[in-house]
Amino acid sequence: MLATTTSVSVPHVVIIGGGFGGLETAKSLRKSDVQVTLVDRHNYHLFQPLLYQVATGGLSPANIATPLRSIFRRQANCEVLLAEVQDFDLDDKRLLLADGELKYDHLVVAAGATHSYFGHEEWASVAPGLKTLQDATSIRRKVFLAFEAAERERDPKIREQMMTFVVVGGGPTGVELAGALSEIARHTIRNDFRHIHPEDARIVIVEAAEHVLAHYPEALCQRAANLIRDLGIEIHTKTRVTKVTENEVCLSSEEGDQAIGTQTVLWAAGVHGSPLGSRLARACGLETDRAGRVGVTNRMNIEGRDEVFVIGDLANCTDGNGVRMPGLAPVAIQQGQYVAKKIVATLSGIQINEPFVYRDRGTMATIGRAKAVVQVGKRESVGFIAWLMWLVVHLLQIVQFQNRLLILFQWGWNYLTFSRSARIITGDDRVILIRDELVDDKSATNEKVTGMQVEK
Repeated sequence: MLATTTSVSVPHVVIIGGGFGGLETAKSLRKSDVQVTLVDRHNYHLFQPLLYQVATGGLSPANIATPLRSIFRRQANCEVLLAEVQDFDLDDKRLLLADGELKYDHLVVAAGATHSYFGHEEWASVAPGLKTLQDATSIRRKVFLAFEAAERERDPKIREQMMTFVVVGGGPTGVELAGALSEIARHTIRNDFRHIHPEDARIVIVEAAEHVLAHYPEALCQRAANLIRDLGIEIHTKTRVTKVTENEVCLSSEEGDQAIGTQTVLWAAGVHGSPLGSRLARACGLETDRAGRVGVTNRMNIEGRDEVFVIGDLANCTDGNGVRMPGLAPVAIQQGQYVAKKIVATLSGIQINEPFVYRDRGTMATIGRAKAVVQVGKRESVGFIAWLMWLVVHLLQIVQFQNRLLILFQWGWNYLTFSRSARIITGDDRVILIRDELVDDKSATNEKVTGMQVEK
């Protein structure tokens, strides 16, 4: 059993989650007279903005994941605890873990979010989202297996279905995924096959809003949409998904209903707060909102619980200017800095009454090869210069210097050669591609899939 308290007498700050918010909170407390314990189910910090590049073979998982213990190696007042929080006892100021409990004086919950299928959780098995390394490698496997299966398929209709990729969600993640898929089909694997033409792949973005990248100004959205269409990508806006199966996705719009035959649907349409959010809310006598987020004050604490903070994707809050906070990494980082400052001030007997105010330093998204959209204040940029800005900003945000160098080299090589060296197919199952007519249904004991068989 895990010890119920720490061995030091200084105030104990427990942080749940090693994402952007949790990491920044812990680092901001490095010079403070407190003991910090960072609790996470994984032993690494994941740079989620580049997950789509792992999912499309541009980078390897290790390029965007940094061991937490390595990050805090030189921060003497911080320890990392690999554990899973099961529940909260807020009155006794303790966390209930899978293998014990942990006492705290101040608690920061930065547990993040997962996918939201808007009440259709049954779609998860056929339309994977992109939030974890496991998600990324699963999508990578799904994408490259689709081309391998199409190479062996003789039926033109089924082959077309195999080479159709539908991305649900036209936000930054969806646009970046679709752009990378276009680059793969048009350049990376264009000459790698003998019986198919990868450049004929059909890539579709489905977005419920009026525009892709809907949080950008309308004029910028239109310019971004033009860049996307230049990549051969179809855009269906003001369109909802009504059904997803292994072989098709059904859509509904003002123009009517339609079905797109596809075996690869990728979900980038919404997020839902971590399950920890509902447990925390229940412990406080509260309810989460529809997105599974916990309501907090504009000082990032739970009402009536000055020592309990919620930040990042799990927090439902408005800042001091009345602006509702989006689920973005910069928001979580600034919230982490604010909460750390507030904890230090409280321990020094200083009362901070100023609410959290988010300083928007701009947003950006990349669209395929050497193109991006950037908005910084009233300034907008589209194209190659915007892409260079995107590269620099993301490189500087990578925690480990070694990974910065590796990613910079990989990006340079990819740009010069169109290569994606991490496009390997991995997984626990052994994949056997076969022609349907070669399968003897009476003797086959394995699960049969059209054009493809997976040996369990």
